[in-house]
Amino acid sequence: MNKVKKEKHVAVVGAGYWGKNLVRNFYELGALAVICDTNQERLLKISDKYPEAQVATDFEDVLAKPEVEAVVIATPAERHFQMAFAALQAGKDVFVEKPLALTVREAELLQDQAAQHNRILMVGHLLNYHPAVVRLKELVDSNFLGKIRYIYSHRLNLGKVRREENILWSFAPHDISVILNLLGQEPVVVNAMGGTYLQPNIQDVTLTNLKFKSGVMAYIHVSWLHPFKEQRLVLVGEKKMAVFEDSLPEEKLKLYDRGVDWINGEPVIRSKEYEVVDYPDQEPLKQECAHFLQCVATRKPPLTDGLEGIRTLRVLEQAQQSIREQDESVFKRSQESAPPPTKPYFVHPTAVVDEPCEIGAGTQIWHFSHVMKNTRIGQNCKFGQNVFVASNVKIGDHVKIQNNVSVYEGVILEDYVFCGPSMVFTNVLNPRCEYPQDSSEHYLETRVKRGASIGANATIVCGHTIGHHAFISAGAVVTKDVPDYALVMGVPGRVVGWMCECGTRLEFEGPLAVCSKCGRQYQKDGERVWLTE
Repeated sequence: MNKVKKEKHVAVVGAGYWGKNLVRNFYELGALAVICDTNQERLLKISDKYPEAQVATDFEDVLAKPEVEAVVIATPAERHFQMAFAALQAGKDVFVEKPLALTVREAELLQDQAAQHNRILMVGHLLNYHPAVVRLKELVDSNFLGKIRYIYSHRLNLGKVRREENILWSFAPHDISVILNLLGQEPVVVNAMGGTYLQPNIQDVTLTNLKFKSGVMAYIHVSWLHPFKEQRLVLVGEKKMAVFEDSLPEEKLKLYDRGVDWINGEPVIRSKEYEVVDYPDQEPLKQECAHFLQCVATRKPPLTDGLEGIRTLRVLEQAQQSIREQDESVFKRSQESAPPPTKPYFVHPTAVVDEPCEIGAGTQIWHFSHVMKNTRIGQNCKFGQNVFVASNVKIGDHVKIQNNVSVYEGVILEDYVFCGPSMVFTNVLNPRCEYPQDSSEHYLETRVKRGASIGANATIVCGHTIGHHAFISAGAVVTKDVPDYALVMGVPGRVVGWMCECGTRLEFEGPLAVCSKCGRQYQKDGERVWLTE
């Protein structure tokens, strides 16, 4: 192995559940310079263990440090793209925990940035650095197993259940990455099925099938709803079979001289005892971190570089799309075969609902309201008296619209939006009675994001977006986009403060604020506020 730089030049961003392990390994490798986390209590605890490292709560401050040459990102997945992009633009080499991003397009943008700035970009597909998998790769490449016929992988456990991502995106990237690495090719067919049992729209169990041009089939079963822990990868070759069981305390990699031989035109089963394959006793994460440091020093592309991350994400996206299509197909067939259902929502006798339109279960539409055709209204919404909803409007779940509100075409209300009494939406910037602009091509889109509240008699001028959990006070007039969590007052409306998701006004001390009611923690940078816990 080439000599790795020894001076401290790495910043680890995120010191939580998995980040603390990265902190430990880069410290032990003599490369840790900075630990960055927005949770000050967590920072205090970890700084006691690694007093030589600097600590920081501001990511931008870390990027500004000239001594930091490389950044390791171990934050929640939804922040990977934004933070990695900023680090690459700042001229830093970047290691991102899996997944590299949440879409192929985002990953491609990161790869372009890395190439443009001549930076190292690596994704944390840890299993590729496990000594047993490295040995398994050698067996495949040397044709010791013979032509690979099929592969199957089980990654099963009881918990840890996540709210921000499903089991496919949480567990399967490891297995997809390893299978693509072992075979050296991408699948030509991807299909998947998923089961949702604990939380709405978040799969707890998925079965993914991959078919490769070479004829190899691969099957990936992942679940966090399983009675015991199992991490098993099986490769079936025409000569021998290999089994890697990472959940075992020892004898993790075994070879089986088993198969079917054709003798005189007849199939004969060949079955011999297994043999244990030796490999170095090394911590996979330590090997992964050392590999990143070596790539930073030598400028050679990592084994799991940005292109490898893109290939893995491409399979994940195709699998997720397959799950979505199969769920929709099952729902459609069940609807076609079922008797006409009773309406699962309530419409007052004085209200009018034009057909066709889509209204979710539990929604209530009260006196003298009018819902026009081709609208889509989610579940458990409540519309007060004299509410008008125009054609083609989209309304999410748990939306509450108070009396005397008109929701015109071009308006999109996401989940948990509150519209106060007599507030006003517009959809044309320059209306004229003599020269009407009643075609939908003149309507500007207005989007109100999840959890936002609009006070009584407020006016929302069309063509703008109100950020999630923003708060528009009574009587305010919104004439431009509103940031997430912003408190807007006045005519014209301006940002005068910030609100917690629970509806409590936030008091920032520098860049940080903790809600006095619910304890949620936030960070602020200019007119951008985000939830950190």
